[in-house]
Amino acid sequence: MDNKVANLINEQINKELYSAYLYLDFANYYAAVGLDGFENWYRIQAQEERDHAMLFYQYLQNNSEPVVFASVDKPDWTRGDNMTPLIKGLEHEKYVTSLINTIYAAAYEARDFRTMQVLDWFVKEQGEEEKNASDLITKMELFGSDAKGLYMLNSELKARVYAAPSLVL
Repeated sequence: MDNKVANLINEQINKELYSAYLYLDFANYYAAVGLDGFENWYRIQAQEERDHAMLFYQYLQNNSEPVVFASVDKPDWTRGDNMTPLIKGLEHEKYVTSLINTIYAAAYEARDFRTMQVLDWFVKEQGEEEKNASDLITKMELFGSDAKGLYMLNSELKARVYAAPSLVL
């Protein structure tokens, strides 16, 4: 594997773990304000991000590349109203998409077709993540200012269940 690609994947493991921390912090915020459905949604998001880190970890292991762990930063965001984590979540997903695209570009340049094939799954996943984050913002804009609407949206998010990723390495 190309050194630049391996290094970027190692960095991505750390970024995915940071994403999990960030989403756990969002869950913590929503738990504190009594929105257990939003808390549930972000706890599941955190699990998905840990899964993504482990997929990258396993991919490096499968290719006999060393995995180098870095410190995971404390989540960095300023609390505001109930919309703030949703907006920060979408911003963060767009950032993660840019990171995946950077790895993909490096793999393309190195003609690392196997890594590109694995990254195809992550490109698709990031499209879904951005859409989900955007949809949450739209729903909160539509229903969040109405107590009954917020209750129903919270109930919808409480029903979300974890599903393991479908990527085979």
